Amino acid sequence: MKADPKMTKAARALAALGHEARLSVFRLLVRSGHDGLNVGEISAHLDMPASTLAHHLRALVGAGLVVQERHGRVILNRADFEAMDELVGFLGEECCKGVRSASDVA
Repeated sequence: MKADPKMTKAARALAALGHEARLSVFRLLVRSGHDGLNVGEISAHLDMPASTLAHHLRALVGAGLVVQERHGRVILNRADFEAMDELVGFLGEECCKGVRSASDVA
């Protein structure tokens, strides 16, 4: 099976979201909109230690779902809405196109 870049990207994003803490972080950042939140704000909202949060943010950034921007000593975190839209689009793009049964393929 040949590697499909869109499939690989989607699998990485879904794997990152497959952890309850990371899903919580991502959903919080989605709710925060384009303003985003700094690490302290995320930590306070989710009652999550900063060291644990840093680990989960690294995974979300690595999967392309969160973007970070440094403002002096503060790191602002935002959901990458374009990446989120691409992922949702990828999941639904083949909806209802039909699949032949295995016996029809053979």
